[in-house]
Amino acid sequence: MSLYVDIEKTFPDFKLDVQLKSENDVIALLGSSGCGKSLTLKCIAGIEKPDKGRIEINGEVVFDSESKINIPPQKRNVGYLFQNYALFPTMTVWNNIACVINQPKSQRQAMVEEMIEKFQLDGVKNLYPKQISGGQQQRAALARILVSEPKILMLDEPFSALDTNLKWSVEQEIAEVLAEFKGTTVFVSHNRDEVYRLCDRIAIMNNGSVESIDDKENIFDSPATLEAASMTGCKNISSAEKRGDFQVYAQDWGILIKTEKPVPDAVKHIGVRAHHFRYMEMKSQEDNTFACNIHKVIEEPFEKVFIFSFDGSNEYSSKLQFMISKDICTDWNLEGFSLYIPPDRVMCMV
Repeated sequence: MSLYVDIEKTFPDFKLDVQLKSENDVIALLGSSGCGKSLTLKCIAGIEKPDKGRIEINGEVVFDSESKINIPPQKRNVGYLFQNYALFPTMTVWNNIACVINQPKSQRQAMVEEMIEKFQLDGVKNLYPKQISGGQQQRAALARILVSEPKILMLDEPFSALDTNLKWSVEQEIAEVLAEFKGTTVFVSHNRDEVYRLCDRIAIMNNGSVESIDDKENIFDSPATLEAASMTGCKNISSAEKRGDFQVYAQDWGILIKTEKPVPDAVKHIGVRAHHFRYMEMKSQEDNTFACNIHKVIEEPFEKVFIFSFDGSNEYSSKLQFMISKDICTDWNLEGFSLYIPPDRVMCMV
């Protein structure tokens, strides 16, 4: 099952301008709140009408502004899991699932019972949504979606309403659903960890547009833009200036860094992830090794976070983060503390 999106929709203070293609994979829309992720889903589903453009689902045109095609939502056969699950409050779990099936009574009953068993809802099938837990509500909503045999799945922040203890188990259940679903899934989130665990590709959204799109490994290893680096969790980002084919000057940090990959002529920022620095006890003359001033050490359950700046860079206000397991840094001497930046871990962004 494929998805093609090329749409625009303009508001007084915001413009959605999205181009997206996907086929039989799980693609994430990753971006900060208000960047247009949920609006994109609503346009695909037919809840919102774009001003212009084209949307195809599995080869069928469901919206085309030039041809004046706008298939209503109920005929697009899109499985859309809303943040609040959108279960009917006056229907039992069983009836919530059954209401979307347009089949004879005997067949409808068999299909519902199959979903009830699949999603382990037998004990609550006669209860109403307000009588069951958030995780059970989500399973009921997924069961209702899948029983209708949608062409594509769209999940909008599916874990946002769940507490921390429940999120992990529900995530594993959704992972199984996605593995079994034979079609495209669009997964909306601003959580990098969820996206990495569940998705194949990532589209970084910023200010209403898809800024970059790639396999998840490439997006995390080599984010092409500042927004991509930020949304994938990079804590250390500096304005940058190219000083050679394999040299870049970090303007906020006051250091010249060697890189493994050629530095783009249009480089604007560089980033180093907090866990990619390497500790050096003594000050070293080795390339990419810099003395540091430690400002604070923050204890987390299993790691330590060092807040630092590079030595001799008092004119630069930027403070950086270095993160490492507590087991490794038990006897470190913080006097004469230096850090090495591996050249292959320097991320250049345009």
